[in-house]
Amino acid sequence: MNFLRGVWAAPSAGPQPSGADTIQKLCDRVASSTLLDDRRDAVRALKSLSKKYRLEVGIQAMEHLIHVLQTDRSDSEIIGYALDTLYNVISNDLEEEEQDDSEEENLAKQVDDLGSQFTEIFIKQQENVTLLLTLVEEFDFHVRWPGVKLLTSLLKQQGPQVQQIILVSPMGVSRLMDLLADSREVIRNDGVLLLQQLTKSNAAIQKIVAFENAFERLLDIITEEGNSDGGIVVEDCLLLLQNLLKNNNSNQNFFKEGSYIQRMKPWFEVGDDNCGWSAQKVTNLHLMLQLVRVLVSPTNPPGATSSCQKAMFHCGLLQQLCTILMATGVPADILTETINTVSEVIRGCQTNQDYFASVNAPSNPPRPAIVVLLMSMVNERQPFVLRCAVLYCFQCFLYKNQKGQGEIVSTLLPSTIDGNSVSAGQLLCGGLFSTDSLSNWCAAVALAHALQENATLKEQLLRVQLATSIGNPPVSLLQQCTNILSQGSKVQTRVGLLMLLCTWLSNCSIAVTHFLHNPANVPFLTGQIAENLGEEEQLVQGLCALLLGISIYYNDNSLENYRKEKLKQLIEKRIGRENFIEKLGFISKHELYSRAAQKPQPSFSSPDHMMFDHEFTKLVKELEGVISKAIYKSSEEDKKEEEVKKTLEQHDNIVTHYKKVIREQDQELEELKQRINTLTSQNEQLQATVTQQVSQIQQHKDQYNLLKVQLGKDTQHHNSHSDTFQMNGIQTEEVSKLKEELEEWKNKHELLQGQLREKDSVIEKLNSSQLEMGTTEQSSQTIRSAGLEHNSELQKELEMLRSQIQLQAAEISKLQMENQKLQVMNATADPVLGDSGATAATSSELEARLEQEIKELKSEVKTLSEEKESLKQQLDSSSSTVAILQDEKSKLQREVAESKKEQDDLLVLLADQDQKISALKIKLKDLGVPVEDEDDIESGDQGDEDEDGDEDEQD
Repeated sequence: MNFLRGVWAAPSAGPQPSGADTIQKLCDRVASSTLLDDRRDAVRALKSLSKKYRLEVGIQAMEHLIHVLQTDRSDSEIIGYALDTLYNVISNDLEEEEQDDSEEENLAKQVDDLGSQFTEIFIKQQENVTLLLTLVEEFDFHVRWPGVKLLTSLLKQQGPQVQQIILVSPMGVSRLMDLLADSREVIRNDGVLLLQQLTKSNAAIQKIVAFENAFERLLDIITEEGNSDGGIVVEDCLLLLQNLLKNNNSNQNFFKEGSYIQRMKPWFEVGDDNCGWSAQKVTNLHLMLQLVRVLVSPTNPPGATSSCQKAMFHCGLLQQLCTILMATGVPADILTETINTVSEVIRGCQTNQDYFASVNAPSNPPRPAIVVLLMSMVNERQPFVLRCAVLYCFQCFLYKNQKGQGEIVSTLLPSTIDGNSVSAGQLLCGGLFSTDSLSNWCAAVALAHALQENATLKEQLLRVQLATSIGNPPVSLLQQCTNILSQGSKVQTRVGLLMLLCTWLSNCSIAVTHFLHNPANVPFLTGQIAENLGEEEQLVQGLCALLLGISIYYNDNSLENYRKEKLKQLIEKRIGRENFIEKLGFISKHELYSRAAQKPQPSFSSPDHMMFDHEFTKLVKELEGVISKAIYKSSEEDKKEEEVKKTLEQHDNIVTHYKKVIREQDQELEELKQRINTLTSQNEQLQATVTQQVSQIQQHKDQYNLLKVQLGKDTQHHNSHSDTFQMNGIQTEEVSKLKEELEEWKNKHELLQGQLREKDSVIEKLNSSQLEMGTTEQSSQTIRSAGLEHNSELQKELEMLRSQIQLQAAEISKLQMENQKLQVMNATADPVLGDSGATAATSSELEARLEQEIKELKSEVKTLSEEKESLKQQLDSSSSTVAILQDEKSKLQREVAESKKEQDDLLVLLADQDQKISALKIKLKDLGVPVEDEDDIESGDQGDEDEDGDEDEQD
């Protein structure tokens, strides 16, 4: 600061130092001072002088400032001043000053040149840019923000050179991508501007930025800022996205695969209240629409465009755009750009085209969106840009869409015309014959696109009849077009009609025949071509030559007067071949032709320049050379060509026939293959079945042999009456065991019956004891305890009886099942026994014995079941008896309780009486009346009892 005081506080009387001298002294101080504070003050002073003395500071101080950046990195304040000073020197952003326009232009040129020169000096040493990238990584606001601004300025001045230095710098692009994640909005927003400059026209950097997650971060910023309602930050992000996606197929594919198209849908969610659009919102929405167009541009690879179109339909983006298209209150430029965007989203995509055909405008009654748009196109009061956008939309709707072409042409056919509503065909015809030349041209081009590469519709359009005036017969559409041509209308109208006729007649011999059938058409064309007219008419002459050439090339010689040879002779006599070819070449040499051939979208600076259509330029390029050759061919060459054509047609027919035969044979082969497959599967199933049956037969044979062996053993041991012989696989020991088990169950049954009898007797005793019960408390208590004990015993016995009966029933069912098995095995053993003649008698005896035993078992089972039923009945009766006893027990308990209560009452009364008697005795004693004590009374009573006892004994 002492140095600054010495510089600025010089005495006023002496001469004042110049700016250059001051800057030189400051630079010396920066270079020589050892104190950091002095250097910092000097750099601050240079910063303040850098705007006014830009040239001087740049020349003298740049080297010193770079040295400060290298050596004083520990002090963020001096680094910030140095970066700001360099930015002021290099940047061309000048403060507004009051100057004349001429002075401003001259100054701007000088400033641009000055900034470029200083930038070149700075980046001459690549280490300077690398150093700047390192400083940008610093988190300190006073270092990072000036560093971002300086790097942005360097990219503006010398973009390609700085891009290359950053590209080769290690992690150079990645360092700059971190700026988007900075929490300070100023740095983040300037980081977006920096990346805009960094990604301009550099595909390599664009790819690196995209793969550094730029799409995710930018879309997040746009969402945070409010989408289309956001400020200038949204605009900057959209411009950066355009840089990354435009003409970069790799990034476009990455954007689509990352599902970022789906995140674009909320951008176009415009509310119902569309009034009061701000200028920033219009700009933002315009850029958003342009970004959609970048993804589906016709210049992109067809596969990439198609996949983006499908994604936009599936995520609802196309539907959202159509909503804006049909909304009210939308600004004109946004509406125009929306129409262009919808056009490219549906172009060549059948699904999207079908959806667009189904969109209706919110009118009463609802009208198709196509009809509403065509009404705008043929309305001369609508803006020119809007009409061009509608035409482009209609062309894109019909591009590679034969279904849509058929729907448009069908609205012109007599059988489908509806007089109550306006159709697309009626609007096109109205525009085709209106007084507005631009409407004529647009309608003609639109109708030509409805016929593009569709021979069937070209033939159907010949049926269209038009009512020209009342009282006159209807005229065909083809004839009406030629009539307007001959009337000498405006050039734009005639060019549009000639393009329509050329498209209609190309590759359609029937349409050529209809055109030549009118005798006035050929003389009109030859007259137009032969005349020497001005430059404006040369374009019409070229198109007339093209139409006449098409009439020759696609002529099938069905009209004798207008055969190919006669038309060529007519050209030779009236025009001349060379002159004809020269006039034909006027088309492709025209400037407007070259403009139209560049891209599909019709973009014209003014309506007067609207002459050629993009698809028509392709047709001209295809037919120009062919027609030139056809004009110079002789009749013999034509005959040879026709013979070759016929031969080719025959060959094509043969090939088609054989293709059909091959196709049929392929179908038969497929059917035979299917039959073979079915028969093979059936054969495998049958073989598996046969194998299974063979194994079963083998098992039966083994069983049969085993039974024979067993029967042989039985016959050998039968005479000895051994206990081990077998019959039907059942041993006699089992029969004896069954008998023993039956005996055991009989015994158990008898025991149970005895127990039941005992319990019945106990119940009878209880009943009799209940009848003999007394009314005293002791008898009631004994009966109560006895009843409870017997009741519990009875319940236990009943439970045991029930469990035993269940076991018995299970055993009986088991015996029945074994009996059934015996019967089954007896039945199966009959054939085997029949085969053995030697053991016939023995088997018959055994059968008889078995039958007898089975009968006995059945009878025993029957008796057991009857006994079981009786036991059940007895159990039921005993349970009912127990229930009765329980009821009686409860009654007795109630009676005992009542008797206890009565006894308690009596005791209370006796106690009261005793108290009264004792009180009376005391009173009597007081009165002097003699009273006997209780002891005397008791002794007297005892004596009386003794006397009574003696009398009884005497008796």
